[in-house]
Amino acid sequence: MKNYTITVNGNVYEVTVEEGFTGAAPAAAPKAPKAAPKAAPAAAPKAAAPAGAAGAVTVAAPMPGKVLAVKASAGQAVKKGDVILVLEAMKMENDIVAPQDGTIATINAAAGDSVESGAVLATMN
Repeated sequence: MKNYTITVNGNVYEVTVEEGFTGAAPAAAPKAPKAAPKAAPAAAPKAAAPAGAAGAVTVAAPMPGKVLAVKASAGQAVKKGDVILVLEAMKMENDIVAPQDGTIATINAAAGDSVESGAVLATMN
C-alpha cells in the first residue's frame, strides 16, 4: 500500500492506494481499449458531416452553465458582438455573442439546457 496526501480546493485528504490487484478486471481492460478505438473512428465521420453542413464558425460555451435564453434563431443575420444566447454560470448571466458578422446556421442549445465548457452552442456562416 502507498499513502498519498492530496489537496483539493484547499482541503487536504490522506489517501491509501492498494497495489497488486489480481482478478478478472485486468483481462477485461485490454479488450475495452481495443473496442473503443474502432468505435471512435466510425463515430467521427458521422459527427463531422453535420458540423460542416451546419456552419463554418462555431460559437462555443466558454464555461459550464445553464442556457437562460436564446436571443437569435437560425437564418438570422447578426453582427459581431450581437447576443446569441444568455448563459448562467456561477449565479451570473453571461452574454454569448457573435464572434463576427454572419448568419446563424444552427442553434444547438435551448433555454434550460445545461452545457459543459467547450460545448457548441451555435454555428454561423
